Amino acid sequence: MDDAFGETVGRRMRSLLPARADLAAMGRHPRRDLLAGLTVAIVALPLALGFGISSGLGAAAGLATAVVAGALAAVFGGSALQVTGPTGAMTVVLVPIVHAHGASGVLMVGLLAGGLLVLLALARAGRYMALVPASVIEGFTLGIACVIALQQVPAALGVPAPSADRVTVAAWQAVQEFLDAPHWPALIIAVAVASLMLAGARLRPTWPFSLIAVALATVLAELAVLPVARIGQLPAALPAPSLSFVDLGAVPGLMAPALAVAALAALESLLSASVADGMSVRHRHDPDRELLGQGLANLAAPLFGGVPATGAIARTAVNVRAGASSRLAALTHAAVLAAVVFAAADLVARVPLAALAGVLLATCVRMVEVGSLTAMVRSTRSDALVLVLTALATVALDLVQAVVLGLVVAGAMSLRAIAASVRLDTVSLRSDLPDDSDQEHALLAEHIVAYRLDGPLVFAAAHRFLLELTEVADVSVVILRMSRVTTIDASGALVLKDAITRLEHRAITVLVSGIRDQHHQPLRALGVITRLDREGRVFAGTPEAITAARSLLHADGRLPASTARDG
Repeated sequence: MDDAFGETVGRRMRSLLPARADLAAMGRHPRRDLLAGLTVAIVALPLALGFGISSGLGAAAGLATAVVAGALAAVFGGSALQVTGPTGAMTVVLVPIVHAHGASGVLMVGLLAGGLLVLLALARAGRYMALVPASVIEGFTLGIACVIALQQVPAALGVPAPSADRVTVAAWQAVQEFLDAPHWPALIIAVAVASLMLAGARLRPTWPFSLIAVALATVLAELAVLPVARIGQLPAALPAPSLSFVDLGAVPGLMAPALAVAALAALESLLSASVADGMSVRHRHDPDRELLGQGLANLAAPLFGGVPATGAIARTAVNVRAGASSRLAALTHAAVLAAVVFAAADLVARVPLAALAGVLLATCVRMVEVGSLTAMVRSTRSDALVLVLTALATVALDLVQAVVLGLVVAGAMSLRAIAASVRLDTVSLRSDLPDDSDQEHALLAEHIVAYRLDGPLVFAAAHRFLLELTEVADVSVVILRMSRVTTIDASGALVLKDAITRLEHRAITVLVSGIRDQHHQPLRALGVITRLDREGRVFAGTPEAITAARSLLHADGRLPASTARDG
């Protein structure tokens, strides 16, 4: 047994590892991929610095994550176009972890989350991420944008970050502190950087305005000797890998945050990979391999002091638009950022924090697609409710709770729609009679009623079905026509059994016809039709059931012999 299990795991792992085709693809258009990687690196640099600072571990942690996680995910991930690094959504999750467990706790959480992602890859869980409703994703994205923007308020106003756990409270405290002692240079820098990025994106979409805006802000701050906070000294090299942060005793207390980080990494990475598929013509990602790549990236990043990483939608989109065709582009992005660490650490240290806040504020604005949100809100009331609740929960609670709430509400709405789609219709027996005699039909109508069940007989609709069916009156035989039942679950089967029992207690004979082949097993396993089948009351088609019903009524003396025919 153990050998078979080990062989299965080994086979799955081998199927998820890089293949020769990946290497061959990297040699087809190297110049185009190198240019795309350089373009992405220029866009990613200020984002990596900003998200590293926002997470609470510093700019160096953001750079280390972009380099280490970006390179490993490029090699082992399931998308040839995906770019991985620190993201705003992950930052939102990490801030409370930093407050509760410190920097070492964040590194431990990243390590645990990486292991969980590898296990998800081996379990082939990638396909299930596609089941998350679009309304949940849109609300989640809107909520993340709001949270990231709120996180930037202290740096944009030039005040120290308050110690409050909730971003809304911290942002309000920062505003109050600014109003007590206004600090205009930081606010001007943040607004100018954000404005230049947003305006530039409209006028020259291909230009790296984030880097241009940060560079201009840094030069002006230096020349004018503005009193604004800077990033500060960065290491001139990546730190040596270390496991000194590992504390096995802290694992039980960190498993819940690790599950949250792993869930977010999986969700955001697979969403980003799907976006890349939609932007390209022939490329399609492997969701399970993508989970493996993200898992290995998150296992390695903490060893170098990096924060947990995910596939980054904005950077991936830039990569695709820049002409990337293989993994070489994402690898080049990581290599360029590594070169920045080695060669330009002193220059990066002089960047004002307010400039990075402006970059992230502009990023938040660009994350929110007003047209998509408007269309989603107008589509159905259910989608609008799920979107709004998910967004509000993301701001007021946390990301995992928000996604869970969104999924629960979306599931409830879907079940409500399913319940409403199930029909129990009284149907005419005329088309199923051996002849069209009006007299015979009239006699039958006095004693026999046929109901056609249409749709899925599942727990969401079972109760309503029971109420409708057991209200039948003044009949001797009920025929349940089940050929149009699409799905039966245990709850639906048990309710069907209960309905049959209640009808029989009222001396109404129940016949069943048209059960689909795949529905026999659950109905027999739960004892719904076992007795009926034994008594000869289960039929392949409705005409046979009608003939049997007429024979029963004739035998009981409730139907004249002239109208009875034996089957």
